Amino acid sequence: MSATLLRPNHRAAQRQLIGLTGKLPFLGADLWTAFELSWLNPRGKPQVALAHFSVPCESVNLIESRSLTRYLGSFSNTQFADATEVQQRLRADLTEAAWRGAVVQSSVGVRLIGADQFDAEPIAELSGLSLDRLDLDCECYTPAPDLLCAATDEEPVSEVLSSRLFRSTCPVTGQPDWASVQISYFGPQIDQAGLLRYLVSYRDHAGFHEDCVERIFMDISQRCQPHKLSVLARFTRRGGLDINPFRTSYPQALPLNQRTARQ
Repeated sequence: MSATLLRPNHRAAQRQLIGLTGKLPFLGADLWTAFELSWLNPRGKPQVALAHFSVPCESVNLIESRSLTRYLGSFSNTQFADATEVQQRLRADLTEAAWRGAVVQSSVGVRLIGADQFDAEPIAELSGLSLDRLDLDCECYTPAPDLLCAATDEEPVSEVLSSRLFRSTCPVTGQPDWASVQISYFGPQIDQAGLLRYLVSYRDHAGFHEDCVERIFMDISQRCQPHKLSVLARFTRRGGLDINPFRTSYPQALPLNQRTARQ
């Protein structure tokens, strides 16, 4: 088992493509769930757990998911004194990878859920008015921010909107990445048909989950000018992992890392 299995990807290059340099205009984290975590106790008996990870969005790196799968797989035949030791090792290694090449500013959050707690794990869909109810034509399958618009000459509104129709593709493997997306905002009312078409326009886009959510956040910010904005996406799992990026324009508690039915 070795932290060298973890492959950090520098966030800066993708952020520069959407005009992000210097201080970030958002807060948030990448919320991961690991469904295939196992290790050996001191007597060699296998133990299993779920793990929730919270990677701060200000970390210099995101962690490539296939490398995290390999890293977690390396725990399988490693003996640990108890779950606390596993948690400490995960926190240390993931924090090092997230900040590799820079000074650590905040650690990766790690929470383990033992097998005796599995039946308490909830399943819930994202709240908000579903954009998927709209009957409309969709013709664009590469990101098209010009589809976004808002009623900037009217009184601001507060809305939570959601969609289960998001799909992008993995830039490494080309495999499809499916997600539910939630947009929470206060400001000029966003045109819902345009927003749904915009989310659908990612269908053939190759991008990491984290990069897609940051692009969505920036496009809505620039095109619709909300006073407050939060974007959450919950992606279906691959390799025993799901990734759920959250970005917000204002300080607030992170959303619960609570899976949807498709996850």
